Amino acid sequence: MSDEKIGNRNLVILGALIVQLCLGSIYAWSFFQTALRDATGAYIWPSLYTQLPFAAGLASFALFMIFAGRWQDRVGPRKVATVGGILLGIGYISAYFVDMVTGGDAFLGTVYLVITYGIIGGAGIGFAYVCPIAALVKWFPDKKGTITGIAVAGFGAGALVFGYLEQYLLTLYNVPSTLNIGMPMLVLGVIYLVLVILGAQVLTNPPEGWLPAGYTPPTTTADGKGEDIMPGSMIRTSTFWLLWLMFVFAATAGLMTLGNVKTAALLIDPAADAVILVGVMSLLNAAGRIVWGATSDKIGRENTMILMFITLAIGMFAFAWMSTIAISWYAVMAIASLIGFCFGGNFALFPSATADFFGTKNVGKNYGVMFTAYGIAGITGAFVAGPIVDATGSYFMAFVVTGVLAIIAVLFTFVLKSKRKNA
Repeated sequence: MSDEKIGNRNLVILGALIVQLCLGSIYAWSFFQTALRDATGAYIWPSLYTQLPFAAGLASFALFMIFAGRWQDRVGPRKVATVGGILLGIGYISAYFVDMVTGGDAFLGTVYLVITYGIIGGAGIGFAYVCPIAALVKWFPDKKGTITGIAVAGFGAGALVFGYLEQYLLTLYNVPSTLNIGMPMLVLGVIYLVLVILGAQVLTNPPEGWLPAGYTPPTTTADGKGEDIMPGSMIRTSTFWLLWLMFVFAATAGLMTLGNVKTAALLIDPAADAVILVGVMSLLNAAGRIVWGATSDKIGRENTMILMFITLAIGMFAFAWMSTIAISWYAVMAIASLIGFCFGGNFALFPSATADFFGTKNVGKNYGVMFTAYGIAGITGAFVAGPIVDATGSYFMAFVVTGVLAIIAVLFTFVLKSKRKNA
């Protein structure tokens, strides 16, 4: 029997939001990405190089989440999230030395940031990210979609809060005019180290078998026939692979936009206020996690996914069109925010769907495996944008390709829905 107090479940929400707010700062990478390819400054990196630290961070995030999910199911969320905070802080603090070690060389600098910011920092995000989700799904089994949306809303809003801070620090340390991008990394690393560790201390699990008063859990529609199945059994089901591919395609579209939105907006309208643009997109990203999650509790996961993926596809094609004309950055912000709103919904719908289909007992382990789709999407998003932009000087084809992927996700959702009806 756990010694956790039942009344702690609202405190767990607070801890979850603190942790996720810091982890979500990875979505503010576009501020660093723009600084690293400023032709008038000290950094003149190719577009692909500036994508790679972000892609490595996302891939590492997804990979280490597999181990974190298994570990937190054994020892609880507090210890695992604390380790995540330590690794995240080390990754950023180590990135402080990038210019000292590489002397501004683009290739060596990319390799160094891939290792520090990407692999080490991404591992920290992976260890910490799953803990609030797994804990809150257990505390609120009657509102899985809504509570998962709330749990990850902080992650979506992280780019808003820390985007302003990153822009301030880049200006304070005269980046990109000077080789000094490490100083903002150092300051951020110390902040993340402290806040994630503090937030982790209030993450707890309910006692074994605890349920909210008056709640009777429904029989799962999983391939596991109502049982809480393990990852090994889960990955042998067609349901898992449909969900996994849907996640890859939808997340590729969102991540490509998030990683490049500042640069893409400035190409369309040089007067764009990137801080406001990224901030509003981040707010909609956070709101989407709550709205789509709550919607899925009312109309079902698959129906919500179909609606969300169609909206995402419209946003991607609209952004592609805007990249070919002269248009105000306010229109760019509106479409980018729509994409962010849909992208955020992935992180409420896919953990909830994982719990629906495969049970809540092992949701940490199972969602860790499902989340590898996000890591793949981080890589595909970078390789969709980088080579295309370097070759064409435009984001048009990058947005067209990712719009098509969103349409494919819609088709796969119809297949999943058909499978459930025929089960």
